[in-house]
Amino acid sequence: MPDKRPKRPRDLNQWAKHMVDLATGAAHEADPNAGKNPSAVAKGRKGGLKGGKVRAERLGRDRRSEIARKAAKARWKSS
Repeated sequence: MPDKRPKRPRDLNQWAKHMVDLATGAAHEADPNAGKNPSAVAKGRKGGLKGGKVRAERLGRDRRSEIARKAAKARWKSS
């Protein structure tokens, strides 16, 4: 799976040259969706957008409270 962000040069001068090349059209960013099935991407995005909201509606008050308690305990647990 490709990285979420394209690699950028660590040196400030190299980064500046890269930005100028992008602005002038001498270089191009790699397409993050290259090689992916567009219908599968759309379907996954559609499910992702409504997933949390629907889950919250379906969970009961007690179950939501239990999940939140467990999350808080895990967050503040000392290692």
